[in-house]
Amino acid sequence: MKKILIVSAHPEPASLTAALTTFAAGRLRAAGHEVRVSDLYAMKWKATVDADDFPADAVDGRLNVMAVSERATLAGRLSPDVAAEQEKVLWSDAVILQFPLWWFSVPAILKGWVDRVFTAGFAYGPAVPPPYGEGPLAGRRALLSVTAGAGEPALSDRGVHGRLADLLHPLQHGLFFFTGMAPLEPFAVYGANELPDERYAAARREYGRRLDGLFTDEPVPFRTLAGGDYDRSMRLLPGVEAPGTSGPALHLRPRGAGGGG
Repeated sequence: MKKILIVSAHPEPASLTAALTTFAAGRLRAAGHEVRVSDLYAMKWKATVDADDFPADAVDGRLNVMAVSERATLAGRLSPDVAAEQEKVLWSDAVILQFPLWWFSVPAILKGWVDRVFTAGFAYGPAVPPPYGEGPLAGRRALLSVTAGAGEPALSDRGVHGRLADLLHPLQHGLFFFTGMAPLEPFAVYGANELPDERYAAARREYGRRLDGLFTDEPVPFRTLAGGDYDRSMRLLPGVEAPGTSGPALHLRPRGAGGGG
């Protein structure tokens, strides 16, 4: 039995996002896993970081978010809602983020969950293991489940919106891999604004297959910071990538090349 946290972000309880959240929780529980769901809109999650997140840490003048969040985190003085979500992340063996793609990113409420929960001293900073290969949340898996109004061709390498993998790179690499989690290839439902029954049924089948492989599928093979591919300034060494590689793909190891991740 594994423990999975699903973080869901959509204001409409009858949305596709909500339906996929319910489906995922049911599928995982049927497989014998324990599941917790953070429905951010139902929780009326506060999306902005401010001094209220650190109620016992007086701020004189300028609010240095990293410094004060680290101090509050290490002393156990975070606001109760943030502390509760951190406990869920630590409890979990895998984290699933379920959300619609809004303006090429996550809904603001989900970005606010990341901003407030992944504090210094918890997810990054000198008090925890270093990023990109180790990290304080190592040992956990991570999956993005995304619904997009655009069709798949428009979110491809030559599509007008750009590759979905590139749009999701800040989450896959900059959140999950940075903190030590092992991100899987994202699951996506395209053309989600008009989804007839047969396409929804097909999406459920594919999502079910991905959920079944949550702990067995190969993670995205990101290069580790300490694996010898980066110099002391964290810049990728010249010539380690395949010819013609550019953009976020630079930070992927060829499959089967060994190393961390």
